[in-house]
Amino acid sequence: MTYTYFPGCTLRTKAKDLDHYLRISAEKLGMELIEPADWQCCGGAYSNAKDEIANKLSSVRIIMDADKNTGKVLTVCSACHNVLKRVNDDLKNDENFAFKVNNYMKPEVPYSGNVEVIHFLEALRDEVGFDKLASMVVKPFTGKKIAAYYGCLLLRPGKVMAMDDPENPVIMENFIKAIGGTPVIYARRNECCGGYAVMEDPAIAAKRSGAIIENAKDMGADLMVTACPLCMYNLKKTGPDTGIYYFTELLAEALGLKED
Repeated sequence: MTYTYFPGCTLRTKAKDLDHYLRISAEKLGMELIEPADWQCCGGAYSNAKDEIANKLSSVRIIMDADKNTGKVLTVCSACHNVLKRVNDDLKNDENFAFKVNNYMKPEVPYSGNVEVIHFLEALRDEVGFDKLASMVVKPFTGKKIAAYYGCLLLRPGKVMAMDDPENPVIMENFIKAIGGTPVIYARRNECCGGYAVMEDPAIAAKRSGAIIENAKDMGADLMVTACPLCMYNLKKTGPDTGIYYFTELLAEALGLKED
């Protein structure tokens, strides 16, 4: 299993653990990751502007690199995944956008539309398989009640992201079962943490993140996991004493790879 791996800029700075534990786990699971040279930030947020392509070209370059090489772009940051998946959808389904991009980029062969953008969780579910993953676990989280926090970018818009049911997802809960933990179902697991509102009004993010943490605790969670660096920032800032981890860290620990 070979992938074009796009880590994104946050995984180089504030979210190094998300990247590090993915890489060592992927190697253990037989996944080869090829990081494109000279990649740029995906933009961090998808632009809905239809008359502009410049702010999407960094994502286009990653997708076109995969088109020439592996055929699959692997992501793990929820924001990067959202941007790349939606830009790829534009390339496949918006003829005007695709025409402008191909005219600007001038690739030897116009983009074929065959590239898949997949999240690491999808690769674990669909290509490794949660059953196989479970068979490789050496340090299961037996007895631990773990609350998955999806946030909003991982699942929406549902028709484009197509990872799971945006209202009643199960992919992270099934991951938790595979590593031996007990998933906690709680009402706010796919609500927004406050997102980028923290830049302008931190009180909004604190209120929303606090409600999420309290909801998970009320349902008996011992710890929480997420895939989003911004969600991690807001949740930890609001509840610094709450056990909140990237799911890749728990994966590495379950596989016996995490350093003491």
